[in-house]
Amino acid sequence: MNDQYIDAGFNHNNSYAEQLNGFYVPFSGDKAPAPKLIKLNTELAKVTGLDIDKLDPTMIAAILSGGIPIKGAAPLAQAYAGHQFGGFSPQLGDGRALLLAEVIDTNGTRRDVHLKGSGRTTFSRGGDGKAALGPVLREYLLGEAMHALNVPTTRALAAVTTGEKVMREGLKTGAVLARVASSHLRVGTFEYYAAQGQTHKVKQLADYAIDRHYPELKDSDSRYLGLVRAVADKQAALIAKWMHIGFVHGVMNTDNMTISGETIDYGPCAFIDFYDPSAVFSSIDRQGRYAFANQSSIAQWNLARLAETLLPLIDEDSNTAVTLATEEIKAFTQTFEGYWLQGMRDKLGLMTEQDDDRALAIELFSSMEGQQVDFTLLFRSLSAVLRGQTDAARQLYHSPQLFDEWQDKWLKRVATESVTAEERAAAMNEVNPLYIPRNHKVEEALQAAEEAGNYEPFETLMAVLAQPFTERDGLEEFALPAPAGSAPYRTFCGT
Repeated sequence: MNDQYIDAGFNHNNSYAEQLNGFYVPFSGDKAPAPKLIKLNTELAKVTGLDIDKLDPTMIAAILSGGIPIKGAAPLAQAYAGHQFGGFSPQLGDGRALLLAEVIDTNGTRRDVHLKGSGRTTFSRGGDGKAALGPVLREYLLGEAMHALNVPTTRALAAVTTGEKVMREGLKTGAVLARVASSHLRVGTFEYYAAQGQTHKVKQLADYAIDRHYPELKDSDSRYLGLVRAVADKQAALIAKWMHIGFVHGVMNTDNMTISGETIDYGPCAFIDFYDPSAVFSSIDRQGRYAFANQSSIAQWNLARLAETLLPLIDEDSNTAVTLATEEIKAFTQTFEGYWLQGMRDKLGLMTEQDDDRALAIELFSSMEGQQVDFTLLFRSLSAVLRGQTDAARQLYHSPQLFDEWQDKWLKRVATESVTAEERAAAMNEVNPLYIPRNHKVEEALQAAEEAGNYEPFETLMAVLAQPFTERDGLEEFALPAPAGSAPYRTFCGT
């Protein structure tokens, strides 16, 4: 290999680099000493335009680790700020990440090809800019699992080891994650220039975001207020989906909230086993700021920070701007509740809307609290209840009568609709997964890869999670929670 520009096959369209000068620093990744392709998302690679038929695995690894110049690309490190656990950091940016390429894919959709762990940038703030294999595989697995669960998300394109070691509580195998997203614009991107009082830069960014993600707003006289509303709607729908599957992001800082409404950055995330609204897994979230039940209120808080950056654009009169923006932020609660309730109707097999549906759903969660009820298995078992098989659901409770009382109300509600049990059960099994990234299975897979170079558990788990709603023989262990007596699960940012 040499440093000549390589044609990767991408259809480049570098709008961020060309239209947002000053919002980034041109940068290239470090050249990995011995890049090796550990995992390639072949389907996604073809869609993005990566020429996997002409490029051998070694060259693909070199390209997707960031050290080989790509013909037509304009690699860069993006600038952004962010509120981290409520405290404002005026400059963060891509400290170990790189926008490798912005492409138009084979479907005509604009996508970012983005790297994590490709080396130091201007924004590294003393870090080494690298990543270890474990966190790279973790984000690969979690992102693809969320995609299979029909949750908007960044997606993994490839995992590459670099042939070097990084220091993370001992020497670890260095790696780079290549991921794809509709963009990497964040709330923190807007905060970066708003904090500097550069309203013209905020306007430039807002116009770009509207053009890229919400073109229906371009001709609106209230397009900047419309941008707040549109992003809020996307985030309300996203957080509701998180809540429906028991997902805890773990670090909902404003620099981790996208304008596009995609889940981004799978550092300390986890899935709850038993239902617990106060569930926290991140080792650094000691106050429970980003607990499971807090995620919608934190999203609202983050959106308020976005709205603040746009106030001078919303209206020339500051009081009017604050009033208008506040109305939009307050409306988030109702928007989220609407998405959450519709999703709960789907999970409970309710085909029509009735006034007491919200109370019925909330009563189910009340019955689960303190009972160590497995979140995923309970919802999956409800389809069996429709067939008269109640044992699986009842046995999840310490006090089964709590379920019995709720079940009676649910079955009476179901009986008001003219739908067969089989039709309803089938619909429920299409939205209530059987297989999720169980935390203990994720750790087993990552440990085998990191410590023994054994990727078979990772590949097996990936295959299981690719079809989360389809029950398959021989996969019973992947549907079960951690063994009794397991230590409380803790996650780390992986930086």
